Amino acid sequence: MRVIKEFPFNPFIKATLFSWNGKYILKLESGNLEQTYKISELDVSGQAEVEEMCSRPEFKDMVSRIFGEMDEGWSVL
Repeated sequence: MRVIKEFPFNPFIKATLFSWNGKYILKLESGNLEQTYKISELDVSGQAEVEEMCSRPEFKDMVSRIFGEMDEGWSVL
């Protein structure tokens, strides 16, 4: 697996974009929680399109909401 780029997704989430086995792998980390998205290289025109997808407000909102739900799940244990 090759790291393509690391970038801040927002002040609380770190993003790392990998290339591996014909896929882009987007790993998002917030504290001890992690979300991973696999995107086939055949479904996008390249790295720039993946980065553009990551910058969309609706995607950022969804990722933040999911991290919130994951955190809530841990607090009930």
